[in-house]
Amino acid sequence: MVEYPTHIICKDHLVSGEEFHIKETPIKGVLKTYPTPDKNKIGYYYESNSYISHTDSKDNFIDKIYQFVKNYAIKSKYKTILKLKPNTKKLLDIGSGTGDFLSASKNYNISSTGTEPNEHARKLSKAKGNNVVKELEELKGDKFDVITLWHVLEHVYEPSAYLKKIDALLNKDGILLIAVPNYNSSDAKHYKNYWAAYDVPRHLWHFSKTGMKELLEKQNFKITKYKALPFDSFYVSLLSEENKSGRKNLVKAFSIGLLSNLKAKSTSEYSSILYIAKKNTK
Repeated sequence: MVEYPTHIICKDHLVSGEEFHIKETPIKGVLKTYPTPDKNKIGYYYESNSYISHTDSKDNFIDKIYQFVKNYAIKSKYKTILKLKPNTKKLLDIGSGTGDFLSASKNYNISSTGTEPNEHARKLSKAKGNNVVKELEELKGDKFDVITLWHVLEHVYEPSAYLKKIDALLNKDGILLIAVPNYNSSDAKHYKNYWAAYDVPRHLWHFSKTGMKELLEKQNFKITKYKALPFDSFYVSLLSEENKSGRKNLVKAFSIGLLSNLKAKSTSEYSSILYIAKKNTK
């Protein structure tokens, strides 16, 4: 068995305090978290009121920022989708959380379906009138014009196999949108092992632009466009400051987030990147 070099060692700042090694993999630009928790034990690492994507909480300052930005981002996401595919009729959102993105689809005359493994988040989403299932396998035989994964692929145990399942669900001329953190960003390099978007062990995988390109191409997808997600650098920097010092240093977090975005204007290495892909029909 090949032993790959360790890229960085990070601590779980959210739940356990345990240390994890993030190592290189056979795909250049794709890193993996070790030890990888068993599937039947990973739920423990999500058991925190601070895991914001599974709640609609507005209990503290960071929660309020997250919810405010989320509402703005939802409109921006649909604007992007309809610009890419104006005739979108059916949309699948994988890892749909509490369902606010799904709920908004009604405003655009889009029929939406979500998958969400977390029972609590799924219940919250269904209470909003959304069509949500637990697993992708429950949708076998269905087809969608657009499939989205907003910060989900990094949580998946086997990304390559998962992308094959997505391929089967996407229409021939459909569009795949995948948003993931970018460990080559300026804020990642600044915060190093405190960078909140490493988020071990919930993030099982970590991607660069090179890694995402190869991963998608291996599964017969072709990236047609990259899109920056500039708000992410500010939110991630805010969480990273708390990881580093135990305090919410808003001014410093804002300055690091801003600097990251300014540097990315020339390098294209944003804190998070949206990859827009289509099936490679050649």
